[in-house]
Amino acid sequence: MKMKAILTLAFFCAATTLFAQSDYKQSIGLRLGNGYYDVASAAYKTFLNDASALEFNLGIRPDKIRGGGPKWTSVSAAGTYQHHFDIKPVAGLKWFVGGGVVLSNTFSNDDHYTGFGVGLYPTGGADYKFKKIPLAVSADVRPTFHIVEPFDDNIYNKYNNFYPNVGVSARYTF
Repeated sequence: MKMKAILTLAFFCAATTLFAQSDYKQSIGLRLGNGYYDVASAAYKTFLNDASALEFNLGIRPDKIRGGGPKWTSVSAAGTYQHHFDIKPVAGLKWFVGGGVVLSNTFSNDDHYTGFGVGLYPTGGADYKFKKIPLAVSADVRPTFHIVEPFDDNIYNKYNNFYPNVGVSARYTF
């Protein structure tokens, strides 16, 4: 049993070393953020060419309003266009700008705090691909403006349709 585990680990390490690259075409992983609509999301990124990429996120955020408010859960799907620019002194480091749209649905035990939302956001950040291992990390800012608010009134809406969102991602590249 130990020999199988050691051989499996050795094969995995060899395969990841063989397929490690300085740039990448696609990646999949996890994005952690502080947005209204997601705290954790599955992240998939694909490059259309050397500079243009699309990132897709499926996220969730369970929460409770402080002071005895409703319990709620938000689920979301987001799509982002990113245009990348090399940061020359550091191989594998790029900064990006772009924009996207998020669709979210909030489920709650309070009828005033439930519903569907649509938001638009500009985005900017940095992306780094490690040279020796198939891992890319990034940090981004997505200030989101909701054009369809997920509430039927403003009892709990302290942001007035604006939601700050900062996130970090770690993705396996292939």
